[in-house]
Amino acid sequence: MRFAISVNALRFGLCVSLVLLGLTLSLQAPAQGFDRQDVKIKSQGLDLAAWFYLPKKASGSGKRPAIVMAHGWSAVKEMYLDKFAERFAEAGFAVVVFDYRSFGGSQGEPRGNIVWYEQLEDYRNAITWVSQRTEVDPARIGIWGTSYSGAHVLHLAAFDKRVRAVVSQMPPPAIWETYYAPMTPEDRAGMFTWVADARAERYRTGKVATFAVVSSDGKDAALPWPEAYKFFTETAKARAPSWKNEITVESVEKDMFYEADAHIHLIAPIPLLMVIASDDIVCPTEGEKNAFARAGEPKKLVVVQGGHFDLYQGPGFDKAVVPTIEWFKQHLKP
Repeated sequence: MRFAISVNALRFGLCVSLVLLGLTLSLQAPAQGFDRQDVKIKSQGLDLAAWFYLPKKASGSGKRPAIVMAHGWSAVKEMYLDKFAERFAEAGFAVVVFDYRSFGGSQGEPRGNIVWYEQLEDYRNAITWVSQRTEVDPARIGIWGTSYSGAHVLHLAAFDKRVRAVVSQMPPPAIWETYYAPMTPEDRAGMFTWVADARAERYRTGKVATFAVVSSDGKDAALPWPEAYKFFTETAKARAPSWKNEITVESVEKDMFYEADAHIHLIAPIPLLMVIASDDIVCPTEGEKNAFARAGEPKKLVVVQGGHFDLYQGPGFDKAVVPTIEWFKQHLKP
């Protein structure tokens, strides 16, 4: 009898604990105001892996404005883009987050191949896809990009007038002048030889030459900064196992002549918000400010204290995402 009473007491205590735990979780994690689906978006015959966020409450018209977004140089959507998208969806926007061809869950060969004009096509096809959703108002489409995709959205907003609002976060300014012109003549000559040799090998044998995105000592890597190594390796381990520390040499060859901000003056009258970091050495802050100065109205510049990778999490994230939501609310009116 004494044993039976003890078992009943334990059962009662367990039930009470589960009830209290459920109450605690419900208080800590309120119900999300959106649904997220895994979808595929066709882009020039390839399937792009994407998330589609849909707010549970529609606007007065029954259709929602939408935001299309993708990540930067070699990054995949799991590298904190879900955090931005969740905040946008909670604010009433349908959101599409996709991986470029050859990256993450998307199709495309060779893997790790960054060709900026192909990535622009992926953006355009994602805009087309979401514009045709019955839940979305095609007259209220916004685009958001960060780092390398921050450059992409500047180019898109200048030439794709389906876009009604744009947010460019930490875009790289003037690719050649920023990254290649400062090289010594010897290093530049070595780079040209390296690229030419890789092209010759690819032409002769079909073999694709690759190299690292980041490295612990910064050598032989596309992004040689210690903070880049820390961000990519830690984020990949924690939340983005599909990310690979490898890109093609062809990516560098194509990147040399990409100047997305050259046409920034053509974005107006589409509203432009630029969100940049105060101490960015990856996408230099002063170059971003110079590009912003050449844009027409309406425009707004937000400078967040910190470095390039500080805007993806922690205090820098909130300081970046809040004005972004306000901008999209002002111009897309969810």
